[in-house]
This record gives sequence, structure tokens and C-alpha cells, in this order.
Amino acid sequence: MSIKQIRLKFQTNLISEPVIYQLGHKFNVITNIKRANVRQDTGWVILDLNGDDKEISASLEWITSLGVHVDIIK
Repeated sequence: MSIKQIRLKFQTNLISEPVIYQLGHKFNVITNIKRANVRQDTGWVILDLNGDDKEISASLEWITSLGVHVDIIK
């Protein structure tokens, strides 16, 4: 099991979508929101992802394909 801390930046069209919820259900990862700032037009979330390296990688590929910008913090 690994833990990766990431920063997600959301565009306006994704603000109201349950992206983090879907991330935890589509992939075998545990999500833990550390910080967030969400407004009507943009938002960011610092999130811990806990799981197998393959599942974490697949989940990051999926969320990136939606248009969410991903920065790996640690």
C-alpha cells in the first residue's frame, strides 16, 4: 500500500461533479481530503490517495482524462 498526496485543480465544468466520490468507487483507493478551496468557477483540493500503486496510477490517469489538472505533492 502506498500513499500519494496530490493537488487537483478543477475547471468550471467539473466543480459540481462528484469526481472524488467517483474516484473512490471506480478504483480501489481510499481518498482523504486534506484541504480544499472551491468556488463557482474554479477549485482545488489537496487529497491523499491510499492504495496499490497500480490502482493509484490508473485513478490518476482517469481523473486527468476528465480534464482535472493533477500535481503530485509527495
